[in-house]
Formats: sequence, structure tokens, C-alpha cells
Amino acid sequence: MGFKCGIIGLPNVGKSSLFNALVGLQKAASENYPFCTIEPNVGKVPIPDNRLLKLSQVNNSKITINAQMEFVDIAGLVKGASKGEGLGNKFLSNIREVDAIAHVVRCFEDKNVSHIHNKIDPEYDVEIIESELLLSDIEKAENIIGKINKLIKSGKNEFIEEKNLFDRVLNDLKSSDTHNLYNYSKEEINTINKNGLLSFKPVMYVANLDENSIKSGNIYNEKLVLLSKEKKIPIVNISAKIEEELSGIKNIEEKKELMKSMDISQSSLDQFISSGFKLLNLVTFFTSGEKETKAWTIKKESFAPDAAGKIHTDFKKGFIAADVISTHKLIELGGEKKAKLSGSIRTEGKDYIVQDGDVILFKFNV
Repeated sequence: MGFKCGIIGLPNVGKSSLFNALVGLQKAASENYPFCTIEPNVGKVPIPDNRLLKLSQVNNSKITINAQMEFVDIAGLVKGASKGEGLGNKFLSNIREVDAIAHVVRCFEDKNVSHIHNKIDPEYDVEIIESELLLSDIEKAENIIGKINKLIKSGKNEFIEEKNLFDRVLNDLKSSDTHNLYNYSKEEINTINKNGLLSFKPVMYVANLDENSIKSGNIYNEKLVLLSKEKKIPIVNISAKIEEELSGIKNIEEKKELMKSMDISQSSLDQFISSGFKLLNLVTFFTSGEKETKAWTIKKESFAPDAAGKIHTDFKKGFIAADVISTHKLIELGGEKKAKLSGSIRTEGKDYIVQDGDVILFKFNV
């Protein structure tokens, strides 16, 4: 599995067009009126990886399976969404389970596409969305604390530590200094994320530009870049209109020619993947043999048993060891059989930290 990314933003900023481009499907109704996306659109797309195909070829695999990324396109949020305005809080709940948030911000003028506030102002748009996420999280945190208090009153004192954590979370959410949201340990963030708070999730800005500004940018994009630097949030520049057009072209060579004429070196999906991997600290490892070659994603600094658990929970429970070789080395040697003969495959134990590009055969006992 890859990771799940929620696409959010105000109405009519290009979220659904971007979703269509990413998934390559016309699932979302990209119409020029607010709230055209009523139910969340969910799409899974394969993550392209040149190493995967080469690995499959040298091992003569019958099946090749990419890791996947899941996108969730949420209805446009408006000021007051956390209190039920627009389509309300229901749609915030649709992204509570995602791993990362792609915040699409309108950086283009188009008289044929209305703006909900009748002006193009990226900074104000960002402020609205981030405020709604924050207000929604305050309500969520208050509810969590209320439930924990009931558990403690019933004698379950093991929840005291968790209560202290969410008391701190609530205070930080109510504070005007959002920098406090970054002062949590990895374990604390895991607990917070399990409870679905949005303000603690990794975020990237997606600046949606018009076709003429995608290369050089414009004044709106420049404002968003400055804001991203100030907040230390990564930013990806995209023209959702161009990308949606490209997604409708099935002929690869024709698509390449059009991209070349537009001076586009990467598709939006490629940009999302590179930004997403960096944002989430992910690495890719592979399992490969004659039956199949498959790519998997896992957090950096994960141990071998955790990687085994990605394949099947029994693999983690009964983990014995892992036979490991780098993709580069395996391809260089010409496949698994030659790698074994050369003695290049090493055996690692439960304390081994999985590296990007590792090809792994797990040994386990159930």
C-alpha cells in the first residue's frame, strides 16, 4: 500500500480537476459552481517507479504490482464549515483518516470560473481553510477529553497520561501560536493522529495556476510561495487544467509531445509522489521472484518486522530473518539466482532498518 492523501480547498479552486488528472478518470464533476463535489471521490493510482519494471524483468516475474497512492477529493470548504456552514463538518470527517493533506489554492484569474469571495487572494483562502481545520479540531479534542474523563471516573487510571496529552493539545489548538503544534514526540503524534485531528497532519500547498503562468508563476503564486516559506510548508505548482487535459490522452508518445510543447517535465502525479514521499518520510521496498514483483511503501526508520507486517500480519508475528539486497545490485547482477550465486544477498535480523530500494525475502514461522 502507498499512502492516502486528502485534497482540500475552497470551492472552485480546481480540486476536482486535479483529482481527475491524478486518477485519470472523470469521476469528479468539475463544474463551475460551489459544492459540485458532494460525496468524497476516492481514487487509487499506481505509483510509477522505474526500478520496479527493471526488477521484474531481471527476475522474469509474471506479475508486476506498483505501490498505490489513494486520493480523497473533499467537497469545497467555506468559512464556518466547522459549525455547519456550506456542506458542513461532515466533510471534514472524510479526511480525518488520511496520512497527508494537499491544500489546493487558487492562483489564477478566470472570469468564467467564479470565486466564492469574488477575489483572488491565496493568503486569505489559506487562512480560512486552516482556521476551519483548527476550529474543527478544538471541538474534536474537547469531545475526546470528555470521553477520557468518563473512563478515568470509572476507575481506568491508565488513561490519565492520554488525558494530559489531549489537555495540552487543546491548549495549543486554542493558542494563537500554531508553532506549538510541532512540539510533540513521534509517539504523541501517532496517538493524536489515531484520533483523527487534522491540524497535526503533514500538509503541502498546491498552487493551481493558469496555463500561461505555470512556467514563470504570477503574483498570486508568489504570495503563496512566501507564505509556504514562512510556515515551512512544501509547495507544488500545478495547472490542473493542463493536467486534466493530459490525463485524457492515452497515447504515451502523444502525451510526451504535448508535455514537451508546454515545457512540462513532470506530471502532477510525479510531483505529488516526490513531495508526498518527502512529506511523509516514506521509503519503497520490493518483494520479487518469478511469481511477482511488488513495490511497498513504509515509513523511514522502520524495522524489518514492520515491513514484513505490511505484507501480512503473520509475517511480523513470526518474523525470523530477512534476506536483503539493494535493487541496484540485484539488477546489476542480473537477477535473484545470480545474486545468490555471487553471495551478494545478506541476512538481516529484527533490528535491521529497511532502506529505500531494498529487495527483501522474509523468513517467518507461524
